[in-house]
Amino acid sequence: MPIRTELHLLEIAAPARTSASSTGPSAAAAPYGVQRHIIEAVTPSVDCGRYPAKRIIGEACIVEADIFRDGHAIIRAAVKWRRKDAAEFKEAPMQLIDNDRWRGSFPLNENTRYVFTIEAWTDSYATWAADFVKKAAAGHNVAADLEEGIAILRANANYVDESDRRLIIQTAGQFAALLDSDPAQAAQIANNPALLELLARSGERNESSTFSSLLEVIADRPKARFSSWYEMFPRSQGTVPGRPATLREAENRLPAIRAMGFDVLYLPPVHPIGRTNRKGPNNSLIADDSSPGSPWAIGSPAGGHMAIEPSLGTLADFDHFAAAAHAQGLEIALDFAIQCSPDHPWVKQHPAWFNHRPDGSIKYAENPPKEYQDIYPVNFSTPERGILYDELKRTINFWIEHGVRIFRVDNPHTKPLGFWEWLISGIQAGHPETIFLAEAFTRPKIMKALAKAGFAQSYTYFTWRNTKAEFTEYLTELTQAPAAEYFRPNFFTNTPDILAGVLQGGSPAAFKLRAVLAATLSPSWGIYSGFELCENENVPGSEEYLHSEKYEIKIRDWDKPGNIKTFITLLNQIRRNNRALQVLDNLMFLPADNDQILFYGKAAREENNILLIAVNLDPYQPQACTVTVPPAFSGAGINARYEVTDLLTGAVYNWGEHNYVRLDPNLEPAHILRIGRRI
Repeated sequence: MPIRTELHLLEIAAPARTSASSTGPSAAAAPYGVQRHIIEAVTPSVDCGRYPAKRIIGEACIVEADIFRDGHAIIRAAVKWRRKDAAEFKEAPMQLIDNDRWRGSFPLNENTRYVFTIEAWTDSYATWAADFVKKAAAGHNVAADLEEGIAILRANANYVDESDRRLIIQTAGQFAALLDSDPAQAAQIANNPALLELLARSGERNESSTFSSLLEVIADRPKARFSSWYEMFPRSQGTVPGRPATLREAENRLPAIRAMGFDVLYLPPVHPIGRTNRKGPNNSLIADDSSPGSPWAIGSPAGGHMAIEPSLGTLADFDHFAAAAHAQGLEIALDFAIQCSPDHPWVKQHPAWFNHRPDGSIKYAENPPKEYQDIYPVNFSTPERGILYDELKRTINFWIEHGVRIFRVDNPHTKPLGFWEWLISGIQAGHPETIFLAEAFTRPKIMKALAKAGFAQSYTYFTWRNTKAEFTEYLTELTQAPAAEYFRPNFFTNTPDILAGVLQGGSPAAFKLRAVLAATLSPSWGIYSGFELCENENVPGSEEYLHSEKYEIKIRDWDKPGNIKTFITLLNQIRRNNRALQVLDNLMFLPADNDQILFYGKAAREENNILLIAVNLDPYQPQACTVTVPPAFSGAGINARYEVTDLLTGAVYNWGEHNYVRLDPNLEPAHILRIGRRI
């Protein structure tokens, strides 16, 4: 047999490697019936790739898929990714986990949108080597097999860099010299780990297949997942009854809000308020000159969505307020309400943007039996839809220019989903740091569709979940796939529209237990001002606040006896200091033999941060039970004992797998326990 030389090995010109292009993946493009590699059940993927999954900048995007082919050939796979606006793909190898499930990852180093796909191929050399070693061990005549191995190496030599080619050439020469001699030595050479690794990484991708879709991932900034919100009406931050505070005066409240540990300050609309059909106290149809009106009745001769209510000050005052908030460590979230008072400039400039009755009058907003005579909803079916869309996008960009990067969107479920997908993706193309929160208390599928369309956070049904069974069912839904891939909850304890029934009894324990639930079950939570004062006066038979701040100016004593500011401050401190509370999908409900005590754990094991939370859902009576902490969750081992420290009180307990818990709401309605040293 002739001996193969280096010259022989280099005679074949290197073919171009198939890869994903800038416009889409390469054809999984074998003709029907010829494609050898199956790639399916890819994650993360939302609705088969129709919508992007959500992640956080700085993390790795973990990609998994079922990958297999017919026969027993050895396959390889790689995840290929790029910025959505880039041309070239990068790639990283995937590893077999078990049962044809593969895993790989790529870094999310930028606040942007990424696309990725998966390529799978047969490793001809590894397949040949595995069979060759078996044949050689069985004493077969392997001369022809060595010839085959040399041919495979010759083909692979054209795919690798010059620095790697030498090992391939050397191995081919060794095989050629052993054609008629020592199969065992040839088998040892064939199994060279360095050669196998080299060809798995850089060798020929035989019968390559690429997943048929490009999947998308949004890498948001961390505040999209973990944040503490405080809602405040600037006009109610003064000290003189009946007189609205200006934005400059409202700045005096900023240090106290930041001191409680909040990092997002949400403002209802700060735009001019209309006079026509202005609402009076308690949503009355009768208003006098002292009635400030609802901030959601946007627009007056002073301007519309890009103007400031004159009683608050000027646009320069808003800029000063935003800068003062930033200096305190607070980021402004501004309400974006697509609706107008009858006095809004758009009503005269663009009458086709509104719904008209047969008599020509414009229809005001209704949510029967509620009526909003001071508000005109916008007609998204207007023939001037393109002009309307551009104006709304211009409005968002206007406030971005004034330092706003977070928008709480009012009633987004009453606007087309396609509009939100268009608007949010368009805004984030230029300002990827922008965060949109969907205020939508509506049917579950619409709430989820809004999240898929691009909203980084969403209001939820938390306000109406009260029992152990309700919390367990709802949080299990939110923290597991598929919802966890795209839906990020923000648990508000109350809003200007909602004073939950459990809070109406006035017990400070009720306010505390709801705060603990919101702050520990969800990475993002919020309160509407007055919650820290345990305000609980409702319109009889409803969840509406009596003397609602939506229609009048409130002057409060922020140090009122019975307030829970210290408790809320401690809660936010615990959240900042414990990584386990800053992610969503690590929640595990644990057994407690009393339905009035909700018991759950959250863990960030990479930081040895394991928390156990027990909450008494009864704000009036002490409750006791036995709780069970599986050794697999505590990490302490079977029959082990360990210390737990209550982060709310500082008390230290000796715990194990089964533990007695008694929670008296007159003392504290909850434990937030951090697992410490073994005993």
